[in-house]
Amino acid sequence: MFEFLLDHLPEPQLAALLGLLTGAVFGFSAQRSAFCLRAATVEFARGALGPKVAVWLLTFSTALIWVQGAQLLGLFRAEEARMMAVAGSWSGAVIGGLMFGAGMVLARGCSGRLLVLAATGNLRSVISGLIFAVVAQMALHGWLAPARQWLAGLWVTPGGRNVDLLAALALPQETGLALGLACAALALGLARQNRIGAARLIFASGVGFAVALGWVLTFTLSQQAFDPVSVTSATFSGPSANMLMFFLTENPVLDFDIGLVPGVFLGALISAALKGELAFQGFDGESQMRRSMAGAVLMGFGAMLAGGCAIGAGVTGVSIFVATAWLALLCMWIGAAITDALVDQAGQRAPA
Repeated sequence: MFEFLLDHLPEPQLAALLGLLTGAVFGFSAQRSAFCLRAATVEFARGALGPKVAVWLLTFSTALIWVQGAQLLGLFRAEEARMMAVAGSWSGAVIGGLMFGAGMVLARGCSGRLLVLAATGNLRSVISGLIFAVVAQMALHGWLAPARQWLAGLWVTPGGRNVDLLAALALPQETGLALGLACAALALGLARQNRIGAARLIFASGVGFAVALGWVLTFTLSQQAFDPVSVTSATFSGPSANMLMFFLTENPVLDFDIGLVPGVFLGALISAALKGELAFQGFDGESQMRRSMAGAVLMGFGAMLAGGCAIGAGVTGVSIFVATAWLALLCMWIGAAITDALVDQAGQRAPA
């Protein structure tokens, strides 16, 4: 199939189309399942294992199952993934993860969730998402880049590559699949306990499938394309920054990332339209606007420092056992829990 497509489409256009397909699957499934790391962390931090934790855990586990299964079948090789082939930052994972976790609580959604909500008419998410993209670009190539580079350089992985957690722990490759199956069993148990319908579970699994789809499609293209192709999958920090520059530069370049963001938007838009859930929503007041904008800034810088967002590090990177991605995910949970305790829960306890 790829040979036929490569004969009829330039490689950059094909890569963008693959990103569009991956994004559409992700966006449609995320909108239907209400997948959200922020919601799951807040629910967990408040002592509950409810439906939001169950949905997140099912997405997490199915991404592991699909990606690790694809590796065992020879459809994908994690060592060729972009985030595995470059040096990782332990310090960036810790500091950036904490910042991102705090930011997604303040903004009431991670960067991926904001994009999905923006497609349904949520203007708060549109503004926060634009700020996230601008700050991410500033941290990548702009005024904030020196600060990001300094913080990331405090403690990096050796050898110019990231660390494969399974290899570092001397565990067999099948361990990843086994862990995914165990997490899926726990997720399904929580889903049954919380009476989550089958449709929502299917779409939660669809978000994890989209991550595997991106890995397999870009890997397959990299094996057949003449020019080098980055092996990557769903993430929203780098692609959001690149999408912003795509519209601001004179000679934009097409690639997987450029197709991913509009794909997510279109998938979520179609899903919301079919369900009759399109509706304009704005800020409830000035305080909420300030809070959301501050959260978007923290997420934009934190994601670029951590090497990925709640999806890019927390699902996509984790699915191939990038060690710094696991650390970043842990720190996102910690940052979100602390911020929820200090801001939201403290505000609820304060006397009127």
